[in-house]
Amino acid sequence: MDWQWIIEGFVAGLQQMTWLEGVAVFFGVASVYFSMRENIWVYPTGIISTLIYVWICLEVKLYADMGINAYYFSMSIFGWYVWTHPKEGKEVLPVTWLKWKGWLFSILLLLASYGVLYSVLSNFTDSDVPYWDSFTTSSAFVGMYLMAKKKVENWIAWIITDLVSVPLYFYKGLILTSFQFLFFTVLAIIGLIAWIRSAKHYAGEA
Repeated sequence: MDWQWIIEGFVAGLQQMTWLEGVAVFFGVASVYFSMRENIWVYPTGIISTLIYVWICLEVKLYADMGINAYYFSMSIFGWYVWTHPKEGKEVLPVTWLKWKGWLFSILLLLASYGVLYSVLSNFTDSDVPYWDSFTTSSAFVGMYLMAKKKVENWIAWIITDLVSVPLYFYKGLILTSFQFLFFTVLAIIGLIAWIRSAKHYAGEA
């Protein structure tokens, strides 16, 4: 691993960073941390970050990612409600695994959203990265939905999204945001491990 390149890229990102991107990164990292901890603060911090990124993505012509951040905002409100209104007899919404129907729905959601987004971006916008912008957005659609439902597999979707987002944002000149997604990848792996343990714990209580 070329650590010199990584350090130079990070320094360049700090130099190019606007105060608005810095605020968005801070609250984005905080949101992922709270998600790992199954803490309800995942949603208010996430709402702040996503609203800022709607504007940032519009400025750099990442239109699908602009749309996904608007989707994050609405799903954060939905997830906030679901997490704070568990089923009767339950103190909290438990972490669980997807059943086969859930997997089928998630795959169909991924494919359908990718097809629609790519068609829109390639035909109606000046996006120069329609393939990748559509892919990260559609995989994030799935991740956000599964997180709101407290499914372990949400972390798999986030790991895929984050890994592809690293070079995408670097290419767009948002260096610090690119490093944020690299950091998110590490956090998502930790989150996956934590939620697997949590799912086993909740299954043992059932």
